[in-house]
Amino acid sequence: MTEPLEDEFRVIHEPKFVRPTLIAAWPGISNVALEATGYLKDKLGAQEFAEIESSSFFELGGVYVEKNLVQPPRLPQNKFYYWLREGRERRTLGDLIIFMGEVQPTSKSREFANKILDFSQEFGVKSVYTFAAALVSQFSDESRVWAAATDDDQLARLEEEGLGLKGDFYIAGMNGLLLSVARERGMRATCLLGETPRYMSEMRNPIASRAVLEALTKLLKIEIDMKEMDEIAEQAAQQIEEVVRESRRQFIKDFTVPLWERTDEEEKE
Repeated sequence: MTEPLEDEFRVIHEPKFVRPTLIAAWPGISNVALEATGYLKDKLGAQEFAEIESSSFFELGGVYVEKNLVQPPRLPQNKFYYWLREGRERRTLGDLIIFMGEVQPTSKSREFANKILDFSQEFGVKSVYTFAAALVSQFSDESRVWAAATDDDQLARLEEEGLGLKGDFYIAGMNGLLLSVARERGMRATCLLGETPRYMSEMRNPIASRAVLEALTKLLKIEIDMKEMDEIAEQAAQQIEEVVRESRRQFIKDFTVPLWERTDEEEKE
């Protein structure tokens, strides 16, 4: 690793990677990206190996309170984890570097993206994946996955895998910006977006997280136990359906007047 990067990163140790792919995630709409990435990290047993020095990119705007006790000032954590494949497939499929940021940077977002890619390229990363939410009007318990990529060859592959190519749309925040910065460097970058109803944008959506994670593991030929994610997604689907039913009941109650309560003027209308 070069000297300048050593000053900006706390490196626990340097794994010996073979053709690593970077998966990066920050909080976003419905927490789709971070929940999917966190589940992947845990199920693979990925180990922390580095952390980016973040004082230049974050300003403290509050304080953490744990069990009613105010904690000392703490900047958001931005950590790198690694997972090394085993067996013959390692040479062809490669290892993983997983980056997870607790919070979107409050300043110098582009510079932050470049530092993450600087660090990753030191280990041989040429391909990048992020996740995001794709806002739609209707709820479905089987969230579809949209895709965006930085080159036509990757788009063709994504389409062959049954992922949606929806044309023009916007990917907000670092989960989107990192793709553009990677493209400028000549890296292949891909975003997988899980459909999320607009009225759920402030709620977590494990259904979409499950969908994008399933798409990723298929693309990268990674096997993980999805049982817990399936259970979480199923519970979420039931809760969402109940919220929708209650909203409909409330709408009917608020905006429907029984015939016997209508005035003469209302009946004429």
